[in-house]
Amino acid sequence: MARAPLPLPPTLRVLERGWLSSNAVVFDDGDAVSIVDTGYDSHAAQTLALVERLRAGRPLARIVNTHLHSDHVGGNAALQARFAGEGCRTEIPAGMAPAVAAWDEQALSYAATGQQCRRFGYDRLLAAGDTLVLGGLPWQVLAAPGHDPHMVMLFNAGHRILISADALWENGFGAIFPEIEGESGFAEQSAALAQIERCAPRLVIPGHGAAFTDVAAALARARARLDALAADPARNARQVARVLVKFWLLDRQRVTRAQLVGHFARARYLSLINERYFGLPFGAFIDRIVADLVAAGAAAQDGEVLCNAEPQA
Repeated sequence: MARAPLPLPPTLRVLERGWLSSNAVVFDDGDAVSIVDTGYDSHAAQTLALVERLRAGRPLARIVNTHLHSDHVGGNAALQARFAGEGCRTEIPAGMAPAVAAWDEQALSYAATGQQCRRFGYDRLLAAGDTLVLGGLPWQVLAAPGHDPHMVMLFNAGHRILISADALWENGFGAIFPEIEGESGFAEQSAALAQIERCAPRLVIPGHGAAFTDVAAALARARARLDALAADPARNARQVARVLVKFWLLDRQRVTRAQLVGHFARARYLSLINERYFGLPFGAFIDRIVADLVAAGAAAQDGEVLCNAEPQA
């Protein structure tokens, strides 16, 4: 059954992009346009083409990032280069400013996760309590740690629209990465869900997947999932490992076992997960994660080659 048209203001356009690249939200600011989140590096040319079409000859005034995971900022560098002479400003959560200034790929998670992102800069820092005007509407900046300690959401109270980043999807939320580092993440994710409930949005634009209006049901699903993960941290760790392997497979489509093991041996998170929770020879650990993906229909094996696949609905 087709979804009913979303009740969106005319100055807001949602670009739903899948799982390798985050969704992007493009705002019509009158004599300029702005974009919230810019997708993954592999899709940077597509991001640039989408912005070129929607800007209709006007400058790109602002790039706003909800957080700095690679799938949300991978188009930043290309957009900054294209619009360098037109006054484009980039705004990022304040907590990541030192890592961006030093371009610390471990702290930024790119090296740790085995992902890529071209270097970009920033012009302004975002903090909870700030108000941004995008598309002629005021958007309150809300802290949303959990998936990422520095993530923010944007909420417009007049239309009750929430840009939730990876704090809430229609079916879940982003993997809880801080717990992999031995830091608190489950409690913060619970607090983020509580804040969303207090805002009582009419419409949620998530970081991945379609925008949705049945927010109460999405919150109930998210809380059930969070309770299950918090009760078994090894389950969360295994899920993070599956997400990282699936992400690379989405980007590459086909890889050999040797390529998979070699790539993730250089990515600190999978070694950390294995050492902390499973204690297997690293190749055996990767085989276990691959078996999980194949069983879920998210990957397919052809001898030593692993291929991307999408589960059947």
